[in-house]
Amino acid sequence: MRIIAFAAVLALSLNTFARENRLLDAGWKFNPGEHTNAAAADFNDTSWQAVSVPHCWGWQDAQQGKSYYRGPGWYRRELDATPENGKRFFLRFEAASLVAEVYLNGKLLGEHRGGFGAFGFEITTQLNASGKNLLAVRVSNEKFPDVAPLGGDFSVYGGLYRPVHLIVTSEEHFALTDHGSPGVAWLQTSVSAKQAELDINANLSSAAKNHRPLQFTAKVMDADGKTVAAESREITLSSAPANQSLHITLANPHLWNGRKDPYLYRAIVELSADGQIVDSVEQPLGLRFYRVDPELGFFLNGQPYHLHGVNRHQDMQDKGWAISETDMERDVTLLKEIGATVIRCCHYQHSDYFYSLCDRAGILVWAEIPQVNTVRENSEFLATSSSQLRDLIRQNINHPAIFAWSLFNEIGNGSTDDPHTNIAALNLLAHQEDPTRPTIAAASVEKKAWADAYRTLDLLAWNVYPGWYGGPPTNMAGLLNRHRDSSQHGGIAISEYGAGANIAQHEDNPQRPKTTGQWHPEEWQNVVHEITWAQMKARPFVWGTFVWNMFDFAVDTRHEGGIPGRNTKGLVTYDRQTKKDSFYFYKANWSDESVLHLTSRRFTERTNAVTEVKIYANAEKVELSLNGVSLGEKQDGTNGIFRWPGVKLAPGTNHVEARAKHNGQELHDECVWNLKTD
Repeated sequence: MRIIAFAAVLALSLNTFARENRLLDAGWKFNPGEHTNAAAADFNDTSWQAVSVPHCWGWQDAQQGKSYYRGPGWYRRELDATPENGKRFFLRFEAASLVAEVYLNGKLLGEHRGGFGAFGFEITTQLNASGKNLLAVRVSNEKFPDVAPLGGDFSVYGGLYRPVHLIVTSEEHFALTDHGSPGVAWLQTSVSAKQAELDINANLSSAAKNHRPLQFTAKVMDADGKTVAAESREITLSSAPANQSLHITLANPHLWNGRKDPYLYRAIVELSADGQIVDSVEQPLGLRFYRVDPELGFFLNGQPYHLHGVNRHQDMQDKGWAISETDMERDVTLLKEIGATVIRCCHYQHSDYFYSLCDRAGILVWAEIPQVNTVRENSEFLATSSSQLRDLIRQNINHPAIFAWSLFNEIGNGSTDDPHTNIAALNLLAHQEDPTRPTIAAASVEKKAWADAYRTLDLLAWNVYPGWYGGPPTNMAGLLNRHRDSSQHGGIAISEYGAGANIAQHEDNPQRPKTTGQWHPEEWQNVVHEITWAQMKARPFVWGTFVWNMFDFAVDTRHEGGIPGRNTKGLVTYDRQTKKDSFYFYKANWSDESVLHLTSRRFTERTNAVTEVKIYANAEKVELSLNGVSLGEKQDGTNGIFRWPGVKLAPGTNHVEARAKHNGQELHDECVWNLKTD
């Protein structure tokens, strides 16, 4: 899980006592391309660009619909770190896309293959006695035959796009180089309302010459700071990495209950000697249990809990993947506003900080590795994919929000080898790494020969697009019924559905547009979501629904919908500034907040004198007025939809107003439409 910068308040995902954690954000030099001897301390980088990390390349061209650079780039910076007796020094990279080679003082520390997981190297013995060191990193986002993703409808940027840290520990500590993990896994072996059984597995490391006795302690503290459970035992560490375990029983736990009550304990492991703490790792602990009933849907802590939410890519306009914590916090704020109970973090491992925000918000998370469209049936590809899966699970196993590990997306949507071996091997590995969570995947290709491979997984979901790629939106009902029994135990989720929308394009009585064309009116997106959501909602065996997508995102190969380089299926624009009409449709259906929203508000210039006025609201009744004259009230809108057909606009300016009351709150919304008469 995420290691917090030394300067930060000790309140987030990973906190320690006997550690220093310095964020290496400033002072970097960057240059794209290959450079001979760029790892050497005396290499001349005076002409290189000064950058701060996080940093990435490629988005500048991709978001304009242009091909972007895929190849190597180099980063260099001075590193002030003086070796000290009794201390160990580590570099931690939260991600580098796609393959990174790390050098210190001209010597290769190691390589990491995979663009989305954290990794680290110990540098204790490589540091110069003077404290002056040169850190160099070669990163490449070129296409490697063994590194997923090999396909996909999104742009793959390059760079050190998540933070980099220098971490200083004592000689004995919780390991930092085990697939970027925090060195401890809190397994929720058995949880109920009466009792929680926790197995704590720690990976420990020692460089001490004197193998002194240590006290290994695990404790759980409540939100008020009171210790509610603890276990401890004496251990002795050798120079080889060692695994140690403890078991804790907690009676009558306060459960983490999703959006209703995302209660978090503090889970702390400590190493101490002679009464002094040597190392400590603190993480949030949310105790919960859940299951999928094939007929009745998802249950959280023994109660029905429908999973309705969205997909999310990690990119943002004018930033690519190098987004900030503030950017992620804004995304989660929007998820909470719309009323989402779940999010699919597609199509790769997302930032630990984002997962931590979901822990605190009570938003369940589908976590995924980047096996998109194409897999290869060879040992090299499987080895790298297995490493990516270990990264995902070991780094994030303690996040209570994560409910499933996803092994692929849309295999077969493009050229691919037979996936049976790949799916079976990764499914087995996921259960070995984490026996407490199910596996899942997003399928789209209906191939009889692959049906048994799909059933290998514990859960299964489908990407379907009626109303966009697959006939009219009413086709959703038939698709749901057809896929109902395709999973191992029955019951399915819909992992993607939706339609594109350009907020500058509008149409009365919209018809299904050409998906590759330049006309994607916002009104058609509304129609698709209104119809498909109703069909999913009516079927309890559909235990989860995930809109594609929460936000518009960049795809360099797309040239459609009037916006080059953009997938416009988001409910919010790429810059996060405009919530589309469909955002409010779901907010009216999902959120407890009061909602009253006039649709087609951006359709300001009109040519048809007669139109339908449509409002999304969660009030019992809504009143509509046009130019100060009431057009009457509508009651009990179906799925939050209130309609006034055949409204006649006056020539020129028309003031449209809506009023309602919800939970004692007076609601008002208005817009202006101009009717052209010539």
